[in-house]
Amino acid sequence: MFPLRDENPSLTTPVVTRALIALNVAVFIYELTLGPRLNAFVGSFALVPHSLELALHDHSALSAAALPLLSSLFLHGGWTHLIGNLWYLWIFGDNVEDRLGHARFGVFYLVGGVVAGLIHVLTNPDSTLPTVGASGAIAAVLGAYAAAFPRARVIMLIPLFPIFPILPVPALFVLGAWFLMQFASGTLALSAGLSGGVAWWAHIGGFAFGYLVMALGGARGAREAA
Repeated sequence: MFPLRDENPSLTTPVVTRALIALNVAVFIYELTLGPRLNAFVGSFALVPHSLELALHDHSALSAAALPLLSSLFLHGGWTHLIGNLWYLWIFGDNVEDRLGHARFGVFYLVGGVVAGLIHVLTNPDSTLPTVGASGAIAAVLGAYAAAFPRARVIMLIPLFPIFPILPVPALFVLGAWFLMQFASGTLALSAGLSGGVAWWAHIGGFAFGYLVMALGGARGAREAA
């Protein structure tokens, strides 16, 4: 299933969501200009679990190793990676920002991304692979949306070959299915001892963080789309 849009108009202009999208695009375009310097740039600002794990035992290096928990949220590995992440932020971010308020949403997004990164480090402490992408922070947005707007309708493209119906589906079903897929994949990766590829547990941790924050009082009002 692929989300096209939701039927849940926001009451305010999502300035922070738009700014985050613009910043991610700007950083990616900057990445494209680096040429042979890209690897060094990614090495400095991507999250490397093993480096952070080592830094926990060397406090003098902790601040430098912890910086990528934030900077990695604005790096992406290609156009598909970038567009996929930002599409979900565009669809679901405006309503979460509307519910939390602009400033709280900005803080929530960054903290959600840091929490997701820490979960990734805890579940892959020996990994030396650089991790990039906004998906952990966006997973927090998805979790918050599921908690605040479970009955909102999401217009989904359903690939039932050879037809592709477009149907409204409750947000809790869409995002719940997304979370279960991440959890199944993350559990399989852990049981198989795999540390590369997709940061499944960052997604899981981010989603859980966002859901709990919203469910435990993050909502500014009681409005919900039916």
